[in-house]
Amino acid sequence: MPGTDHAHSRRAYLGMLSSLGTGALAGCIGGGGGSGLEEIRLAYMPIYPDMQYFVMEREGYLDDLEVPVSAEQFSDGPSIVQASATGDFDAMLFGIVPAMIVMDKGIPSKIATANIENAMQIIASEEFAALWETHGAEAFSVFEEEQGRRFTFGTFPPGSVPDILLRFWLEEHLGLDPETAVDIVGMAGAGPVRQALLAGQIDGTSIMEPVPTVVEATDAPYRSIAWAGDFMPGQPAAVTLLHDRLRSDHREVARAFIRQHVRATEFTNANPDTAAEHASAVIGSALPTDIAKEAMDSKASAFISNPHRIEDGAAIFSDYAARLGKIETALSTEELFDDGLYDEVTA
Repeated sequence: MPGTDHAHSRRAYLGMLSSLGTGALAGCIGGGGGSGLEEIRLAYMPIYPDMQYFVMEREGYLDDLEVPVSAEQFSDGPSIVQASATGDFDAMLFGIVPAMIVMDKGIPSKIATANIENAMQIIASEEFAALWETHGAEAFSVFEEEQGRRFTFGTFPPGSVPDILLRFWLEEHLGLDPETAVDIVGMAGAGPVRQALLAGQIDGTSIMEPVPTVVEATDAPYRSIAWAGDFMPGQPAAVTLLHDRLRSDHREVARAFIRQHVRATEFTNANPDTAAEHASAVIGSALPTDIAKEAMDSKASAFISNPHRIEDGAAIFSDYAARLGKIETALSTEELFDDGLYDEVTA
C-alpha cells in the first residue's frame, strides 16, 4: 500500500521520542515497592464494556497491586486519546478504535487484553423489522420507496466502534453501500442515541449494552435484527491498552495488573448480578441496578480478557479505521497487540 513505509516510520519515530521522554520520567520516579513506578495512572469510560474496571475497583482487586492505581473517568474515547498525547496514562480502558488512534499517533503502547467481544447489536424499528423479515437486505430500498426517505441510523461518531461495525454489516454482510443505501448520523455517545430512539427520532442504531435492554424495558417500538456474534465472530469493542512505560519498562507490574483483569472477568462471569451492581455503583444514575442486571443476560454481554479472540476482528476494524481516515494506515496484529502478558498470566 502506498505510503505504508512512511506512516510506519513516522509512528516509530514519534514512538522513539515519546519513549525517551517517558523513560527519563520513569528513571526519576521512586517508590512503588522497589518497582521504580510510583503509581499506575488509569483512564476509563463509564460504559458497560469496561466492566472489568468496575469489578476491580469495587472488589478491591487493585489494592492487591504493589503500586497504587489512580483512576480518572472520561466521557468518551477521543478525550482519552487527547489526554494520552501528554503520556499521562499507563492503562486505558476504552474502545479499540481510540486505542488504534493512540498507537497511530506514535504513543508507545499496545493492547494487552480484550474487555468484551460481540458487543454490538443492530436495532431497528418494529415497522422496519417486519420489512426485514420479509425482504432481508432489500428492506432498506423498500423502506425508502414506502417512506420517501432513506432509513436513518443514529450511532456513535464516524470511525467509532459502533459506526465501523454498522458499516461492515451493511457493506460486507448485506452488500450495500453505506453512503447511499441509508443515512448514518453520528451522535455524541450512548445517551443521545438512547434518547433519540425513545423519542422516535431515528429508525435504528448500532449499539452495545445496556441500550438494547433499556429500549426493551421501556417497551419502545424497536428490536434487534442482527448481532455482531453472527456476522463478525470475535468482534472487538472495548480493550485495555497499556503504555510501554508500564507494559515494557515495568513488566512484572503489568503482569500483576493483567492478572487482576483476568480475575475480574472470571468474577463477572461467575457473579453477574454482583458485577452489574458494581457497574451501576461506579457509573451512577445513568445505569440503574435493575437495568444493569437485566443487561447481563444479553448475548452481547460477553466479557473476556483473552486478546487472541478479537485479533481477526481487530484487523477488519483497522482496515476500516484507515479507510475512514482515523489512522494513517492499517495496523498489523503485531503492531496492535501484546498477547504475551495475557499468555504469561494464564499459562
